[in-house]
Amino acid sequence: MRELTLRELRRRYVEKARPLPSALERKLRADPRPGAQAIVAMVERRRRAHRAEGQRLRWISRFERELWAAGVRLVAGIDEAGMSPLAGPVSASAVILPCGWRFPGVNDSKQLDAQERERLAEVIRRDAVAWAVAFVEPTEIDTINIYWAGVLAMRRAVEALSVKPEHLLIDARRLKEVPIPQSRIIKGDERCVTVAAASILAKTARDARMRELDAEYPGYGFAKHKGYAVPEHKRALLRLGPCPIHRRSFDPVRIAMGLPPRFPPEARPAEKGGKRKFRTRRV
Repeated sequence: MRELTLRELRRRYVEKARPLPSALERKLRADPRPGAQAIVAMVERRRRAHRAEGQRLRWISRFERELWAAGVRLVAGIDEAGMSPLAGPVSASAVILPCGWRFPGVNDSKQLDAQERERLAEVIRRDAVAWAVAFVEPTEIDTINIYWAGVLAMRRAVEALSVKPEHLLIDARRLKEVPIPQSRIIKGDERCVTVAAASILAKTARDARMRELDAEYPGYGFAKHKGYAVPEHKRALLRLGPCPIHRRSFDPVRIAMGLPPRFPPEARPAEKGGKRKFRTRRV
């Protein structure tokens, strides 16, 4: 069998990321050519990255592992998406993963690009014991306010699960009307694997919905910016006026309608930890 060239070795063990046999690795380490040493260095970097990812996945599954070890098998992660856009629904997802499940790359959906989110969403839906996505529509958001819309979306997602969970892990919230033991985890989409999985499903489902709404309400660019308050969207809002899926309780939409803002600068809700602290009462 002929000996592979350095270019072929690089393609096989670096670009295709195949495991490098120990005998071949020893041979490459002894080879003084810069190309051989570069292959070894790149393989080492990949190994370090894999070890780091393994440690990260172990760290973000610690809440689940504690519950699994206590005999709680059906642990659901809950998260929402689309709280800040000016248009479209709020979405939420609930996900129950198999005991011991972890998959490289699963993380807070905001830290992933669109292609990676879609790839991971497919894996999560395939592997999950149960999963569900629920929406709260703009008219409902305007009726009960955005905070309670997020809570309602989460509750609907839990209720839509085909399997009843034994414990809920929720990103920074509690669902008081859901009679299931639950844990509120600050920054749960970064610190908890099931919440991260839920954030991915909620985000990809909402993005898909906004792409559909873009065809129904053209001109605003919903397929591109998904309803967020980017300059392009604000310009279209002022030019075209609000459409039926705009949230009329949000100040930029009210201003486009010629109405005064609900929260003028001197009376805006206080912010804490980078998030708006709502002082509204549930209706």
